[in-house]
Amino acid sequence: MNWLHSILILAVAYAAVFFQAWFDGFRDLLGAQIDFLPALMVYAGLTGGPAVIALTAVCGGLWFDSLSANPLGVSMLPLLLIGLLAHRSREWLSADHAAAQFCLGAAASAVQPLAVLFILLNVGRPPLLGWKSIWQWAVMTVGGGLFMPVCFALFNRCHRALDYQPVSQPSFRPDREIKRGRV
Repeated sequence: MNWLHSILILAVAYAAVFFQAWFDGFRDLLGAQIDFLPALMVYAGLTGGPAVIALTAVCGGLWFDSLSANPLGVSMLPLLLIGLLAHRSREWLSADHAAAQFCLGAAASAVQPLAVLFILLNVGRPPLLGWKSIWQWAVMTVGGGLFMPVCFALFNRCHRALDYQPVSQPSFRPDREIKRGRV
């Protein structure tokens, strides 16, 4: 990929973290906040290289942790592992259909909070857990799954608008016959 793709992924990560902190509609309506970063990490893993994955995981994790109750840096490792796992198995993953995209986004959004919980328990920071946590986990899983096709559509639209598009058919056809002289 090119540098524009990397900048777009980082800009969407920043906007997603800012939107999560600013917009309380999901939290008020559903009782849980949807996390967009795991689905974005799957997209970065499927379309970018290891440098893009690492940069998105570090920056997105630090941005997310600075605006949440998490200790700083606890979200980086799960996001990095999600991106690297998607990158490693991108030949086998079919991300061309909306149903497959939903499943990939939902799986990443389900694993990421559990990995953060595991890290918090091993570090010795007691997380706030209760019966409502199961509902919040389910909402995050479905929300991340729904964001994944939106993520693909958003980036495809950006690339169509900002990248050079290949010419579908050149004006010169190789099977054309040129007759010279009198007809």
